[in-house]
Amino acid sequence: MSALIRRGDWLLAGVLAVVLVAASLMLGEPFVGVNRLPHALTADGGVEHTVVVLLRAPRVVLAVFAGALLGVAGLLLQESLRNPLAVPEMLGVSSGAAAAVAGCVAWGVSVPGAPLVPALAGSAIGGAITMLAVRGVRDRAAVLLIGAAVSAGLHAVMLTALSLSDSRDQGVLVRYLLGSLTGTTWETVATMAPGLLIGLPLAALMIPALGVLRLGDDTAAALGASPARARAATLAVGCLLTAVVVGPCGPVAWVGFLAPQLGRWLRPRATHRSWLLWSAALGALLVVAADLLARTVLHPVELPVGGLTAVVAICAGVLLLLRRKVSVVAR
Repeated sequence: MSALIRRGDWLLAGVLAVVLVAASLMLGEPFVGVNRLPHALTADGGVEHTVVVLLRAPRVVLAVFAGALLGVAGLLLQESLRNPLAVPEMLGVSSGAAAAVAGCVAWGVSVPGAPLVPALAGSAIGGAITMLAVRGVRDRAAVLLIGAAVSAGLHAVMLTALSLSDSRDQGVLVRYLLGSLTGTTWETVATMAPGLLIGLPLAALMIPALGVLRLGDDTAAALGASPARARAATLAVGCLLTAVVVGPCGPVAWVGFLAPQLGRWLRPRATHRSWLLWSAALGALLVVAADLLARTVLHPVELPVGGLTAVVAICAGVLLLLRRKVSVVAR
């Protein structure tokens, strides 16, 4: 019976994914009907082929990659720190990328491949600062607080650079800093592919470390394991996954919080392997849905993807909090 329920959930997720992908390819200006979609995908040229294959399809693929990586990164961080509020935005990775891009624009630093290259460099620097700061720290709450402090410091740098930038650049910067898939091309997707191919297998290798950390630090140490080392390795992989996303997409907020929460809600007694798969799948669905809404709800105005994911995550967080209070009262 439980196996049938699991298959039903995956089937429902598959159907939802197909509907979202088809809607993402069809909706917009010009609208491409479902009867013309196969021809638009296979034609050698024409307006519909250009719009679907060269403009919309790369955004869908990038949204799938970004959501999957953020969902997995969020699960790694939350499980390693045993805290549902441990999200990629709290470790200095997203704010490091934002500070680097804003700094390059404000101070006129010319970097080849901007904003992707400075964003990746800023993500790596922010993550490295956090990893150095938490080195040797065993307390999980302290790790999260240190990450938040590093993130706040880099955020201050970003705001300083933003205030010094030209007014014409501020609009572009704000859109990037809120998370956006505007202007995605197949070249953008290609830049993320190596990080995806390296990051996801590394995340899968972290599953045994998550099992060690779930035992608790004292129990794990008594069994001969090193919880500090396991936590540091997991945090490093989480930072890497986040950095791969922030470079081309900007800080797409709170997907790393929401996807693991939904995965655990669907499978409360599952293994880390199952949660990893569900976090990746739900993260991908969230970002694809958010991007579809972002470019269609107020067309021709395009909303930032990160703003929509943040709103959804806040609503989900409130519902989870109310659900937890109800369960506590029921006891």
